[in-house]
Amino acid sequence: MKKAMRVLANDGIHPDGQAMLEAAGFEVVTEKVAQENLAEALQNFDVLCVRSATKVRVGLLDAASHLKVIARGGVGMDNIDVDYARSKGITVVNTPAASSQAVAELTMAHLLTISRFLQDANRNLSAGGDFNALKKQYEKGVQLKGKTIGIIGFGRIGQAVARIALGLGMKVLPVDLYVPEATIDMTVPQFPEQKFVVKMATVSMETMLAVADYITVHVPGGNILGEKEMSMMKSGVRLINTARGGVINEDALLAALASGKVAAAALDVFENEPTPHPALLSHPKISVTPHIGAATVEAQVNISLELAELIIQYCK
Repeated sequence: MKKAMRVLANDGIHPDGQAMLEAAGFEVVTEKVAQENLAEALQNFDVLCVRSATKVRVGLLDAASHLKVIARGGVGMDNIDVDYARSKGITVVNTPAASSQAVAELTMAHLLTISRFLQDANRNLSAGGDFNALKKQYEKGVQLKGKTIGIIGFGRIGQAVARIALGLGMKVLPVDLYVPEATIDMTVPQFPEQKFVVKMATVSMETMLAVADYITVHVPGGNILGEKEMSMMKSGVRLINTARGGVINEDALLAALASGKVAAAALDVFENEPTPHPALLSHPKISVTPHIGAATVEAQVNISLELAELIIQYCK
């Protein structure tokens, strides 16, 4: 009898995806293996399934002689030495489509939060702050309708953000080096017979930086917004990063917040996860969440099923 291929889902996998793999004849192990013990453990697995917590670097890949597939649940693969893995004949896949809506919705939640001081109001009112004084303090919130949002990275997530922003009455300026234009489906599920799409072209970074009221970043990595880029922005801009830590330079951001150049910011990701800079966490003008962009029930189901399909495809 042929031995079942073994999958280590080291950062977990939704039961639906696990069930699909098991139905296809795989043995799935979900017990977490500590990073320092992973090299030895992988001698007994054909597939490694990870999210962002597990790091798959050169040394680990050299030790993982039986590994055939590395499956990353999510978009970015900066925790994996992808090129080196592929040079060793290991297939590396991810799930770029499964969590797009979840990340886009969190982005917009943060955008609304920093428009109406929700993060600071929640802290201060819950801590016993004076109701009437706080009401006065937060009276200068802004509405989104009519504002301009710059979207850096116009892939699946960026386009999902654009769809919501257009629905809120915002002007959208997308920036992308590789996607010159995209068609956004604005059809409302309640009225599927009424078809409505928007064809949108990207603009230059310089054009967007000069006029955007909000800027959100959806690229897999790199230092995209630093001191130079912030100097080109209009005063009072608001920034959102639900992509990767370091995409917005954190030191430059703190300086721009202090000067008033940036009115507020929202961060779901940080340079030093899981121990972000304390100044970011306590700043009254920054809304923070602990890297939860894809942390919805629906996204986790979608990710697990897409992972299972990819693993079955490449192993069977």
